Amino acid sequence: MQGKVVSKQNNSRMCIVCGIENQLGMDARFYNLENNEVVAVFTPKEEHQSYPGRMHGGLSAAILDETIGRGLKNLEPGNWAVTIELTTKYRKPVPLGVELKAVGRITNIKHRLVEGTGEIYLPNGEVAVTAEAKYIKMSAQKITDCDFAADEWMLLENENDPQTIEIPECSEA
Repeated sequence: MQGKVVSKQNNSRMCIVCGIENQLGMDARFYNLENNEVVAVFTPKEEHQSYPGRMHGGLSAAILDETIGRGLKNLEPGNWAVTIELTTKYRKPVPLGVELKAVGRITNIKHRLVEGTGEIYLPNGEVAVTAEAKYIKMSAQKITDCDFAADEWMLLENENDPQTIEIPECSEA
């Protein structure tokens, strides 16, 4: 399935998942699709290894947590999702050194409680990891003491940003 990109999300300065200045980070880029899903595009590096050639399961959880939670920005741009529960299922090893996609979506919003699901896809379209998550909606001022939007949060558009993203049909998530 081709997902039409409607916008790109910001990156932060030092986040382990999306930080542009974090040398050990995953350097993920996030795109909003017209169906309100969020796609993270990232390439795990050797620094993200658990067993040789495999991404650490905790980092698989981190990329899914971030991707699913960012789905709230599509629906309520002024709110942030703070994780209260994350359940992951590991189906296949996640390789290093190849571009991967994580897809996340919000499935339910009840006042301050936000729920969502997501998957990491391998290059061949198979689902490697799935997750279900719960978040609490919060303002940036309640999360951190710094002026996050001014000091840490920036949009980095690139001429190579995709207009569409190929997303495999997910029958097992």
